[in-house]
Amino acid sequence: MNIPFLTRNNLVVGLDIGSHSVKVCQLKKSGSGFVVTALGSALLPEGVVDDGTLNEPEIVGKIIANLLKNLKITNKKIGFSISGYSVIVKKINIEAMGDALLEAHIMAEAEQYIPFDIDDVYLDFQDLKTNTDSNSRTDVMLVAAKRQIVQDYLDMFTGLKLTPVLVDIDGFALANAFEHAQPENRTIALVDIGATQMGINILSNGLSVVARDVVLGSQQLTEQIQDLLDIEIEEAEQIKLGIKTREENQKDLENIFSSVCTQWVLEIKKAIDLYHANHPDTPLQKLVLSGGGSKVKGLDEFLANETGLEVEIFSPFAGMQTDKKKIDPEYLAKVGPEMAIAAGIALRESAI
Repeated sequence: MNIPFLTRNNLVVGLDIGSHSVKVCQLKKSGSGFVVTALGSALLPEGVVDDGTLNEPEIVGKIIANLLKNLKITNKKIGFSISGYSVIVKKINIEAMGDALLEAHIMAEAEQYIPFDIDDVYLDFQDLKTNTDSNSRTDVMLVAAKRQIVQDYLDMFTGLKLTPVLVDIDGFALANAFEHAQPENRTIALVDIGATQMGINILSNGLSVVARDVVLGSQQLTEQIQDLLDIEIEEAEQIKLGIKTREENQKDLENIFSSVCTQWVLEIKKAIDLYHANHPDTPLQKLVLSGGGSKVKGLDEFLANETGLEVEIFSPFAGMQTDKKKIDPEYLAKVGPEMAIAAGIALRESAI
């Protein structure tokens, strides 16, 4: 039985702010599972967010405020994620030590691992505890984010009378969504293809072992299709996703798709090769696609052929409940891949 004044939902509202759009997800706990209570996205004008940098906070803020209002979201506690050049995620190997000593060591030695002035970044780390009886060294995941970039987002949210309680990293939020949807420990590569950025995060036994962002994305395809056919961006998007066809230009379109997707494959293979070089005894089992670019027609088959791996398009809401009167199940399935990061943030709880 749920007693209203004893029932608390400490989950944050998940916000994924990309260069192309803002995605919002709100979940609610229900027993041992979750219910999707609100979900939506809004397009951003070109250039207002670029590689994680908030160039036009007033414009982005208005769009977020309208989206939250339209979705009837009243929870003010929000979480958001950052990525791009302003974030460094690095795994280092050091002598194992206690928590207090480890923190002191990281703070004292961080500059040798990070290409930013230590006073200009927020710093966090996690001991992956990979040391054993025969090996006294451990892997530590180090994360640094430029203070000014983070502060710009915090100021924008504060101006909207929202309470930002959690700052995530795109790759970690995606991993959180995947681990909830598929909790079994497997060695998989998560590849999130956004409009202008591709994030690659390889997980082994629940731990991130390779994480990198690449400045490539599905907008490349849209722009090249648009230039080739001299059409509006909306029609180019439809062709990219296979909603619309142009038989008379099929050969040229195939060449564009092959050229751009081959660039993506090369970057994915670099990450896979790096993983295999350091973990030769634990091969990758699967590649999981998310982001709007994952819906490019035929991309999953192309990647499977090029990498030799099983390829799956991620559905972060699989196994979750929803009010079918409020959220159409077909819409939920359709937008799932591009909502993965927002869902991963929305699964996190507020500590305050």
